[in-house]
Amino acid sequence: MSLPRHAHSEHEVLSHLPPTRTVPASEVAERIRSAPRLAVLDDDPTGTQTVKDIPVLTSWSVDDLRWALRQNSTAFFVLTNTRSLAPADAAARNRDIVRALHEASEAEGVPYAIASRSDSTLRGHFPLETDVLAEELASLGVGTPDGVVLVPAYIEAGRLTVESTHWMRTADGLLPVGESEFAKDVTFGYRSSALPDWVEEKTAGRTPADKVLRITLTDLRTHGPTHVAALLSDLRDGATAVVDAVCDDDLRVLALALAEAEEKGARLLYRVGPSFVRARAGQSAHPPLTAPELRPLRGDVPHGLIVVGSHVSLTTRQLDRLRAQRGSLAEYELDVAQLLDDTRRDAHIQETATATAAALETSDAVIRTTREVVTGTDPDASLAISRRVSAALVEAVRLVNSARRPAFVIAKGGITSSDTATHGMEIRRAWARGTLLPGIVSLWQPVDGPAAGIPYIVFAGNVGDDDALADALALLRSAA
Repeated sequence: MSLPRHAHSEHEVLSHLPPTRTVPASEVAERIRSAPRLAVLDDDPTGTQTVKDIPVLTSWSVDDLRWALRQNSTAFFVLTNTRSLAPADAAARNRDIVRALHEASEAEGVPYAIASRSDSTLRGHFPLETDVLAEELASLGVGTPDGVVLVPAYIEAGRLTVESTHWMRTADGLLPVGESEFAKDVTFGYRSSALPDWVEEKTAGRTPADKVLRITLTDLRTHGPTHVAALLSDLRDGATAVVDAVCDDDLRVLALALAEAEEKGARLLYRVGPSFVRARAGQSAHPPLTAPELRPLRGDVPHGLIVVGSHVSLTTRQLDRLRAQRGSLAEYELDVAQLLDDTRRDAHIQETATATAAALETSDAVIRTTREVVTGTDPDASLAISRRVSAALVEAVRLVNSARRPAFVIAKGGITSSDTATHGMEIRRAWARGTLLPGIVSLWQPVDGPAAGIPYIVFAGNVGDDDALADALALLRSAA
């Protein structure tokens, strides 16, 4: 197969790299034993897909945050869902969470560090979120961060950073992320694949590319943690560092370096993809959950619900493969045109939910939105349409759950997963128990509210191969 003009073979990109410096997860776990608890403010729920047995909050009251800080865990997630919000609302939410976190930390006597977790394809409110977090930490007396450490790698999904350029694995080779469909996002689009240039682009020149600290694989693998810690310790006045990573060992070297730099007084804020959290939490990659492990989680209810809101082309292909899978499957569409029509909206949602709940008696069921993307006249208008469609999908899920309890719920898409968890199933506290597929599909176990005990599967729109959704459903069916 000939490669598209801008795709590169993995051998071409990776063959010249220095040998990996092996760092076991146990070494990181021991090193961070007395480190601040990592609070991961996740702009959609898919950041949990690389970890196991980590607390998750969809609410950020002081009581909820105190509960998370009391758990025996090196990290916890707070689902902010800010990627679905307008900039001003995203800023306000980050401020509220940091204030509540600071109060909870003081009440529990547990110090914290903050990671702003966002998309491994570089979509999200940057630099707005890290700017707001830095301002709020300063106002609380914690101190202005010396640096912002940008680590977008997502190893299982093939989002890799080499020589400060961010790549994504495709069927045709490694593609510079700025040339991907994700870079054309109507709300968070960008041009640059080199991370220093991306920082300059997103900060509108406030941070020039040549002022960004580049931590390369040579730094991590050849020179090691103490060298990297010294580089990080030199950050001042909120300067940005970008970090290479191709495997978990690279991220574990970084985790050791961060622990050393912070022990020596460096105040650091992280902007990261999913894989960083696993490394910083002292965890290794875990194999997917097996049918025997899933069986006690899903109980004896026969059929589950699949909720599809993501409209990227990969999700549509996955949905096509799901339809071709053996086994009974009912499918219902929420038509976006009707959802945007105030005269039809409520009735359409009710009709769809009623039909879906009835179908769950005899089969698994899919509720999906129209596959064609409907956009507004500008990014804010497009985001408003996305929120309106997501709200309708969530209301349909709420109605289905109130009529018939499903065996499980799979939510496909970042915003879809967040809104379904928070509003459709009213989850406040949960545990991320592991994955259904290696590092890309997270299973939550809700511990409170009407969804307590219903396995909730968080499935990002932009991950997995064409069979991934069908494979996830097949595994859940095998646990019946």
